[in-house]
Amino acid sequence: MVKVRKDKNNTYTKLLKDKKGISPVITTVILVAVGIALAVAIGLWMSGLVSTFTRFEKLEVSDAYAVAGTTSGTWTAYVTAKNTGSADATITMIMINGVPIVGSGVTTPSGVTGVQYSLNGGTSTNFPNTGVTVSVGSAATFTISLTSSGTIGSTRLTSGITLNIVLHSAAGKDYPASVTLP
Repeated sequence: MVKVRKDKNNTYTKLLKDKKGISPVITTVILVAVGIALAVAIGLWMSGLVSTFTRFEKLEVSDAYAVAGTTSGTWTAYVTAKNTGSADATITMIMINGVPIVGSGVTTPSGVTGVQYSLNGGTSTNFPNTGVTVSVGSAATFTISLTSSGTIGSTRLTSGITLNIVLHSAAGKDYPASVTLP
């Protein structure tokens, strides 16, 4: 019950009877609990925000080799890359010795007779002009058919030469591999 009385200085003072306040210990515990809850909530929000902006692509070339074809002067080069990053990677171009061999607006050199790809060991498909998207955790194998009757840039293809094959992504990253023609 609240009573108001006038004291000798003509001010009113509230007198609380039968009322108890919250003890300082309980107040401290409540404030600390609210502070920790806010810190956890802000931390979770920030970690979600940070993970959204820190996604990255990372392809690891796990296998690169060439085999001789059934016809003399032909080879097939294989490059397998796995996406170990946290974002999908889109391969938009493949280059051999710095010369684009496939991609949007690229004229395929005469030494290349075909470029195909397969995802996770699936069916091979011709490389599209829009590129090949390799999902997080997936692998892609690129198959490049080559012939000695043509060239790649100024390079005439013969047995024993090493080709530097580069997978170029939409993010502007290059993933190199080297193969030697048998």
